Amino acid sequence: MTPLVTAAVLLAAITHASWNAIAHRITDKLVGFTLISGGGMLIGLAIIPLVAVPAAGAWPYLLASSCIHIAYYALLMKSFQLGDFGQAYPIARGTAPLVVTVLAALFAHEVPDGWAAAGIALSCAGLTGVALWGLRGRRPNWAAIGAALATGLTIAAYTVVDGLGVRASGSSLGYIAWLMAVQGVVIPAYALTRWRGRSVAVLRPFAGVGLVGAALSVAAYGLVLWAQTKAELAPVAALRESSIIVGAAIGAVFFKERFGAPRIVAAGLLVAGIGLMLHAG
Repeated sequence: MTPLVTAAVLLAAITHASWNAIAHRITDKLVGFTLISGGGMLIGLAIIPLVAVPAAGAWPYLLASSCIHIAYYALLMKSFQLGDFGQAYPIARGTAPLVVTVLAALFAHEVPDGWAAAGIALSCAGLTGVALWGLRGRRPNWAAIGAALATGLTIAAYTVVDGLGVRASGSSLGYIAWLMAVQGVVIPAYALTRWRGRSVAVLRPFAGVGLVGAALSVAAYGLVLWAQTKAELAPVAALRESSIIVGAAIGAVFFKERFGAPRIVAAGLLVAGIGLMLHAG
């Protein structure tokens, strides 16, 4: 984890939390994800003529990732519909690093050393605390938690698949461009079929902010994919989840969700875990 890779992943964390907040802010989640997914498709199509086509060995990963991303978008929409942003987002992001660690060890032969393993575990504990300590005695919304956990599993799956795929592609930009173009078709196609002649009227009020979210989404994942060609998958995945802190701040400022002392303690655990991962790098 060089300083440049670390900076890229941290920037990706900020942009990722921002586009998720935009998706949550748009009341009709299908509208939000149609604009973000469709906008990502348009950005991908615009980049494709300017970059190299991914190598043949990358295409099975790219197509598998596209399917996983569609499931990810559907589950993320559901978790945002059912739960608060300050709870759904950290649970979804916080489950991924541990699962990525296991999958990377199994499929990419990247077994973390003691420092990295301790850092990843500590980061995940902090992320879980950010999510669950905010309940303040309220009864857990198990449907929302379940949807967020399932979202986290898809995040872990596409992280490993894309980590392997982008390394086989020979072109990080080519891989991200084609990935956005391929995966971005399904949700807009479904939405347009559902809305029929009302599509323009439904999308127009949120078009500007939705397309900003799309640009942030592409930038966030492009930075992560590049980082995955320079460092091991598990530390990149764990460091990326520092977006939870940004998400908690966004929830407190824009969605009026309380942060409080327990979540500050949990955030401290996350920072300590990141420090251990960087020490290992």
